Amino acid sequence: MPDSAAVNSMFGRIARRYDVANLILSLGMDRWWRHRLVTTVRRCSPGDVLDLATGSGDVAFALSRGLPPAVKITGMDFCQPMLDEAEAKKAAAGAGRLQNVRFLQGDGLALPLPDGAFDAVTISFGLRNLADRDRGLREMRRVLRPGGRLFVLEFSQPQSWFRPIYYFYLRKILPFVAGLVTGDRAAYVYLNDTIEQFPGRVALAEEIRAAGFSAISSEGMTLGIVALHEAVR
Repeated sequence: MPDSAAVNSMFGRIARRYDVANLILSLGMDRWWRHRLVTTVRRCSPGDVLDLATGSGDVAFALSRGLPPAVKITGMDFCQPMLDEAEAKKAAAGAGRLQNVRFLQGDGLALPLPDGAFDAVTISFGLRNLADRDRGLREMRRVLRPGGRLFVLEFSQPQSWFRPIYYFYLRKILPFVAGLVTGDRAAYVYLNDTIEQFPGRVALAEEIRAAGFSAISSEGMTLGIVALHEAVR
C-alpha cells in the first residue's frame, strides 16, 4: 500500500503542473471521464456532495457546473499545495461563481467530518493512493446518509488485447512526457505502478461490498482503462 507521507510530498511537488500534465497524458480524455461522473451523480439529485481527494478541484468544479446551484460541494484533500491550486482557480473564476464549493484539508483515512453529513461522496483517481483502501471506503460510508451514494472514478485494468499497448505507454512513454511537463519523472513512475497494481472492476466491486456498501454497479470507459463504480450506503 502507498506511504501517506510520501504520497503527500509527491503531490505537493507536482501541484502546479498537475492539471496540464493530466490533460496531456490522458490526451484530453480526463474531461470526458469527469463529464461521465457528473452525469451519473446528477441522476441521484444530491443535496450535499463530498469530493474526496479533490486535488486541484477540477471534479468539484465540474460538479458545481453540472448540478443545481443549491447543491453544496465540499472538496477535501490531504495535500495543502493541491488545495492552494484549487482555491486559486476558484478565486480566478470571480465573485458569484462556484460559491457552492468549499475546500477543506483532511485525511481520507480519518475524515474530520460528522457521520451522515452527505448525500453523495465522489473520489476520482484517489482511491489507489490511500494507504488502506478498506479503511478509506468505510470512512466514506460513515459520512454518507442512509441511502447515500458513493461514486469511484478510478483507473482499472484494460481489455486484454489492449493491455500490452497500454502498459508500454505507462512504463515507457508516460514517465518521459510527465518528466518534461512537471520536472518530476519519479512521481509518475510511482503513479504508473499504482495503476498497474490496482484491482479490476470485479475485484474493486468486492472491496466496496466488503466495506458495507450494496447495489454496486460499474461502467468501463476507454477500453477499460478507467471505470466508474457506484454503490449505495
